[in-house]
Amino acid sequence: MEVTNMKIARFSSCRGVAFEINPNRSNPFAIGTGASPSEDHQHTAGMPVWLPWNRTSSFKVIPWLNPISPSGSPPSSHFCDIDIAGYDIEQDFIAEFESKDIEKGEKANAVLKRNSRLSIILLDQGLFTVYKRLFMVCLTLNMIALAISVAGHFPYAKRKASLFSIGNILALTLCRSEAVLRIVFWLAVKLLGRPWINLQIKTATTSFLQSLGGIHSGCGMSSIAWLVYALILTLNDKDNTTPEIIAFAFTILLLIFLSSIAAFPLVRHIHHNVFERTHRFTGWIALIFLWFFVILSLTYKPLSKTYDLKFSRLAKQQEFWFTLAITVLIIIPWLTVRKVPVSVLSTSGHASIIKFKGGVHPGLLGRISPSPLSEWHAFGIISDGKKEHMMLAGAVGDFTKSLISKPPSHLWVRKVHFAGLPYLVNMYQRAVLVATGSGICVFLSFLLQPCQADVCLIWVAKEIELNYGKEIKELVSKHPREKVIVHDTAIGGRPNVAKMSADAAIRWNAEAVVVTSNPEGSRDIIRECKRAGIPAFGPIWDS
Repeated sequence: MEVTNMKIARFSSCRGVAFEINPNRSNPFAIGTGASPSEDHQHTAGMPVWLPWNRTSSFKVIPWLNPISPSGSPPSSHFCDIDIAGYDIEQDFIAEFESKDIEKGEKANAVLKRNSRLSIILLDQGLFTVYKRLFMVCLTLNMIALAISVAGHFPYAKRKASLFSIGNILALTLCRSEAVLRIVFWLAVKLLGRPWINLQIKTATTSFLQSLGGIHSGCGMSSIAWLVYALILTLNDKDNTTPEIIAFAFTILLLIFLSSIAAFPLVRHIHHNVFERTHRFTGWIALIFLWFFVILSLTYKPLSKTYDLKFSRLAKQQEFWFTLAITVLIIIPWLTVRKVPVSVLSTSGHASIIKFKGGVHPGLLGRISPSPLSEWHAFGIISDGKKEHMMLAGAVGDFTKSLISKPPSHLWVRKVHFAGLPYLVNMYQRAVLVATGSGICVFLSFLLQPCQADVCLIWVAKEIELNYGKEIKELVSKHPREKVIVHDTAIGGRPNVAKMSADAAIRWNAEAVVVTSNPEGSRDIIRECKRAGIPAFGPIWDS
């Protein structure tokens, strides 16, 4: 295939990192023959390949895994630093949309659309992912209960329709409460992170915990359905309610509906800042109106058409306690927000390193913000668990670029760090960690401090010392050399990362593979590992 015929789409993820997708290949790393990891290893056993830090010194020697093509492309500023040699992305896109006619431009847009992050995650990951199954189970159970209530066989639900709506809001809030999830992830690691626990239980738990967004979205849709049902029942019995109660209920419905529309994948993908602010502020306003609705509806006396505003009356009702729980869960993270001093080191125009005081356990992530009410950005945390921790921020958005052009002296942080997929590495005894580009930051803590898992790291990036600095290079080099595979694409070309990961997992006898890459790269690595019989996990939409 001619290099000049390739088109590479650039997108930004909701985590503030960018990546590139090659629409002319089903697998952006597929350079080899397509053989299985074991077959490929048989063909190439005993042939060493040097994976150097720079052009004069080498870091690690491993068996040759797959043919790789040289790359002389300029330094990349993307999360997955896999480049096409001699291909200028910026100039090509300018030429594409300035010099070609409308018909060709429309075809280019169609290619971008088909190969966008959205289509990869929602379509290529399949219709029966754990996330989608949790969504369907949650929504189906609610719809069955609603249908039984409408049919007259569930009088409690008919009498307490608003409670079912509030209950779903409580459930979706629990699924997104960083304080609650920190406890849940900690318990999962403590209870299941033992050698004698069955591996299938561990992998099933990992799949479930990283897919809780399915319950969150399923409960969101269900809460709307129950609130519509409650409104219909209220309108049919207007004599026993007031216009104020109806108005509050209708306003809450509109706000939740608006929040759900903003969270729809297409809107969230294209207008992420709009999604984040709409989701946050409509949620807060809806909670305020929910308190008015609950207080008025629970204290209204139809016979006297008055309100009995006594706490004893409210305290007897489940709606009150559910609403109180929702409020507490939403407030907790904001109680930990602080403005703290930071030190920002710009390693290059590619990335910056942000340093904070205090050590952090491996696998945790943190949120930072220049303005806490408008935007928050999540990053993996690098720490030796002692006096400080830091974040590696790729310069791909307005905020991350400003860290380089105008390094701040202070940033807003949430003092309680949250647990995500990387934290679950602690559940396993042996694991392979695969990172591309600045995705290395979520795994470095496992190399710098003692942890339960014995890990092997694969890092594929470009111009490592130039783009990420000597400090990151030295942190990686502290790990035992036999447990680290580093590939610099500027020197060694583009490897078949999927086969490299599966082969390393086989050699390492890993219980699981955890990857941080772009959606297409993560998908291919996970598929290749699963074909080799190795459980593999990577970030998913809304994880």
